[in-house]
Amino acid sequence: MHKRIKILITILLCSIRVAIAQLASQPINIWDGTDCKANVKLTPYLAKGSNNIACIVCPGGSYFWLDKKTEGVGVAEWLQANGISAFVLEYRVGGIAGFITHYRLIARGNRYPDMLQDVQRSIQLVRENASKYGIDPKKLGVMGFSAGGHLTAMSGLFFDSDVLFQLGVHPDVSLKPNFIAPIYPVVSLVDKSTHKRSRRGLLGEGKSISKEMKDSLSLEKHVRVDMPPTYLMNCVDDPIVDYHNSELLDSAMTAMNVPHKYVQSKTGGHGFGATAEKTTLEAIAWKEDFINWLRNIFK
Repeated sequence: MHKRIKILITILLCSIRVAIAQLASQPINIWDGTDCKANVKLTPYLAKGSNNIACIVCPGGSYFWLDKKTEGVGVAEWLQANGISAFVLEYRVGGIAGFITHYRLIARGNRYPDMLQDVQRSIQLVRENASKYGIDPKKLGVMGFSAGGHLTAMSGLFFDSDVLFQLGVHPDVSLKPNFIAPIYPVVSLVDKSTHKRSRRGLLGEGKSISKEMKDSLSLEKHVRVDMPPTYLMNCVDDPIVDYHNSELLDSAMTAMNVPHKYVQSKTGGHGFGATAEKTTLEAIAWKEDFINWLRNIFK
C-alpha cells in the first residue's frame, strides 16, 4: 500500500513539474497591460534549478524579419541545456511588406526605437519576475545575431535612454544588462562596411535615414566605459555583414578599456547561430568559449 502511495506521489510530482515547464515555455506579450498595442512575444526556455544565469536572445534578420529557428529556438535550447535560462524575443521589425514595397515612406510601420523598447521591456519583465523564473536578476544578459547583435549592443550602450517613458512605462529595475554577446553583429551605420539592408530596416525610408540618425546608432561611436562585459564574435569570410563591423566595435571597446573578449574566426560565414551543421568547426567553437567566458565573469 505504501509503495503504491509513493508511486502515485512520484507521478503527481512529475506531472506538476511537466505542467510548470509547459507553462514557463508559453510566450507572453511583453506589452500586455500597457499603452503599447504591439504584440511582441517573449518565450522562456528555463534551465533547471534556481538563481540561474539568464539571457534574452535576439534573432537576426536585417531588422526586416527574424530567424526564429536557428538564431532563436536553437540558441535558446543550447543555452538551456547548459544551465542558462533563455528568453527568445520576437522584437518588432520592418516586415516583408516593408522590405518589398517601401510603404514606410508614407506610413510609419515598425522602426527605431521600437526594437530598443522591446528589448528594454523584456529586461524589465524578466528582472521583475526573477523569482518566478528561477533566475538571478544580477546575472541577466542579452545575446543577439547579425541585426539582433546590433540590438544587443544597443541594449548595453543605451540602457539609460528614456525610450520606455514614451509608452508610459516606468521601470523600478535597472535596464542595464549584466553582459552582452553580439554575434557576427551589424555595428556601423556610416562606415563603408555598413550593412545597408539592416540600416534601412532599422531606420525606415527616405529622409528617415538622416545623417544624424545614422551617427546616433553607429555603435562604434557610442562605446562607454560603464557598458556591460561583452563577448563579441564573427568570421572574416562572412558574406552578409562585413567583418570590419566587429573590428570597429572591438577597437572602440579596447580604446575605452571596456572588459570584453573578441573572437574572430577565419571561416564560418553567417547565420549559423548555435548550429554546428551551418558553419565550420573553427567558428562553432565560440559556443564552448562563450560558456567558459560567462562562467568566469560570474565567479
